[in-house]
Amino acid sequence: MGAKKLFLRIISIGAIFLILCGGYVINKAFTGNTKFQEEEVFVYVPTDSKYEDVKKILAPYIENQDKIDWVASKRGYDVNVKPGKFLLKKGMSSFSIVRSLRLNVPVKLAFNNQEKVQDLFVRLASQIEPDTTKLKEIFTNDSFLQENGLNNDNVMSFFIPNSYEFYWNITPEELAEKLTKEYKRFWNEGRLAKAKALNLTPAQVYTLASIVHKETAKADERPKVAGVYLNRLNKNMPLQADPTVIYALKQKSNNWDLVVKRVMNNDLMTSSPYNTYRNTGLPPGPIFMPDVSAIDAVLSPEKHDYFYFCASVERFGYHEFATDYDAHLKVAAKYADWVAKQNYKR
Repeated sequence: MGAKKLFLRIISIGAIFLILCGGYVINKAFTGNTKFQEEEVFVYVPTDSKYEDVKKILAPYIENQDKIDWVASKRGYDVNVKPGKFLLKKGMSSFSIVRSLRLNVPVKLAFNNQEKVQDLFVRLASQIEPDTTKLKEIFTNDSFLQENGLNNDNVMSFFIPNSYEFYWNITPEELAEKLTKEYKRFWNEGRLAKAKALNLTPAQVYTLASIVHKETAKADERPKVAGVYLNRLNKNMPLQADPTVIYALKQKSNNWDLVVKRVMNNDLMTSSPYNTYRNTGLPPGPIFMPDVSAIDAVLSPEKHDYFYFCASVERFGYHEFATDYDAHLKVAAKYADWVAKQNYKR
């Protein structure tokens, strides 16, 4: 066999070998390897997971695990697992799946409408890796509370309702650090100056805002309602806010699902530091997580001489305001008559 023919044969064998190898690699790494019907799914890999743990997590979504193992080995993923939230798309190849398992997807962490801080921890834990116990430990330990001028009653006021972007596997310590930055960013010089002018701390502003929020769902009315309560505080009058009585009833009965459509006279006698009919000043802490409009309503209240308000029977959702008790009684009588016709029951 001539040298030229030998050379051509070697080249041909090499080409065939490369084609076979290429086909093997393509089959292993670059063909579709998913079995879910949705367009995309998210998988969660806990902190300290090993590759065997990841295989169990992927099992419901992967057609051929051997192909994943091959790519993971070649790319060093099997000895370098990353925790977090990861996106898988329908029809992904094994190569793309392993690559995706290194791209941690941020979580939009949102919390609002919480009635007590334990509810908040449950809500947070449903969106990130740390559980409620770890979150409670980090946000209610003495060091954290002292550093932020808070206590167990008003720790809710640390949390400004908003949407935040974090990684799912964020540690409780990292979360506390990042939320502290957000807290300080919210309580800028302008807001702090307004709170000081009202002779209130940020936590007290938050507590009053929680009452204002519960009193009216109308954001445009909140500055006027806030003005009433601030007028009462300045005169050392009890706030007499029905939402605080409802909160006291729930707390005392330990029934947070209790529905109170109408506050009765005997409810006003409930013994609780949250009952603002029996106690002057603000309650020990917030009765709800107010939204930012309620907080800013307290910081920028409407200036007026009103000390009373009652639900309006003509503008539902809004209230009628009065400067003196006699005028208030007339409005209250109108509302009581309307309520009687509705046949409301506890």
